[in-house]
Amino acid sequence: MSMPSYLRRRQQLLAQMQARGGGIAIIPTAYEMVRNSDNFFPFRHDSYFYYLSGFTEPEALIVLIANGHEQRSILFCREKNLEREIWDGYRFGPAAAKAHFGFDASFAIDALDTEMPHLLANTPTLFYSTGNDTQLDSRLHSWIEAVRVKSRSGISAPDTTIDVRVLLNEMRLRKDASEVALMQKAANISGIAHTRAMQIAGTGRYEYELEAELHHEFRRQGSQAPAYGSIVATGANACVLHYSSNNALIKDGDLILIDAGCEFDSYASDITRTFPANGKFSSAQKTLYEIVLASQQAALDCARPGSRYMDGHSAAVKVLTQGMLDTGLLDKNKLGNVEDAISNLAFRQFYMHGTGHWLGLDVHDVGSYREADKVGDERPYRQLEPGMVITIEPGIYVRPAEGVPEEFWNIGIRIEDDILITPEGHLNLSRDTPKTVAEIESVMKR
Repeated sequence: MSMPSYLRRRQQLLAQMQARGGGIAIIPTAYEMVRNSDNFFPFRHDSYFYYLSGFTEPEALIVLIANGHEQRSILFCREKNLEREIWDGYRFGPAAAKAHFGFDASFAIDALDTEMPHLLANTPTLFYSTGNDTQLDSRLHSWIEAVRVKSRSGISAPDTTIDVRVLLNEMRLRKDASEVALMQKAANISGIAHTRAMQIAGTGRYEYELEAELHHEFRRQGSQAPAYGSIVATGANACVLHYSSNNALIKDGDLILIDAGCEFDSYASDITRTFPANGKFSSAQKTLYEIVLASQQAALDCARPGSRYMDGHSAAVKVLTQGMLDTGLLDKNKLGNVEDAISNLAFRQFYMHGTGHWLGLDVHDVGSYREADKVGDERPYRQLEPGMVITIEPGIYVRPAEGVPEEFWNIGIRIEDDILITPEGHLNLSRDTPKTVAEIESVMKR
């Protein structure tokens, strides 16, 4: 992504700050986390910080100042250190980072305690998200106290705090063309990986073997990492929504549910496919699969500007519930018609989650699902707009239970795609990943 994109976002946030009377925003990146002893987990920057900077090094923080006619962006980062670069790799250092990332000023991160009291002085509002970083919260308190002790000299500290993440959430919710291009690339790579998993799957393998193939393809195609912990669930394991062990033996007659997506240049994909281990759906598997596929199509038909976020979920639930009644998963004699079965939530025995979520820099991306300018628990769900990206992921999960036809026991199915809302309707970013029964069986046969 080009540097002007990050500069434009900083300017957009500064304009919102100015409209609220001006002030100072503080946005830190993530911390490096110890895995064990002196080993660290792979570092991944904070998404809010990256959204405004494009800067991927640890130990960094952004300060934005909007006071009157003055608007400034400042980056704090690690000093240049040639000795540490021998061990850990290249560091920009403040001077090079300022020039490369388009900031107005830059300081060493070690200068925070010296510089921040000066920057906070005479700023009316603090744009900061408290409670997410207790260490920084404590330091911020000390900086503000250092300003307050100068009140007799006519210097004031911020007296109002606004959660900066609320402003950024609304910005991040609508993707620009450069973000869409990255998300399309991530979806393409993930689709190739899912296809590879289908092609090498077979009885006698272990779930982790398919996981290894997925991750191999992610990296081979240029992705930096999985966007989340990959789920490879065979048989009854597919009825565990967040299954993570990935260590079971794949048996003949099993369905395999794979929920996996890569991250490309910090943007996530999130795709789920379900397919037969032996390459051929059984009659019972095909029946339920076609119901889930039809429910996804009903939700996709609602993916257009002006639809409410939950319209797709409601449409999917109606198709799923009717399918449950038709197959005997739900008892028609006890529940009546589909509307009655939905009203008493009978479908939740086999479908207990929502039909999607926002997608972007985070796999469960930020942004309110309800109208932001309303208050109370009964706020209507927000309308979809061009630039928003959602997942659509209905499913059916059949655990053994009394009254449930045994032919459907231990079948878990989920189908998930990444959907960009466009002015004309929507674009399925993961459209090239095999999905119909015929497509999947053809890929596995080859």
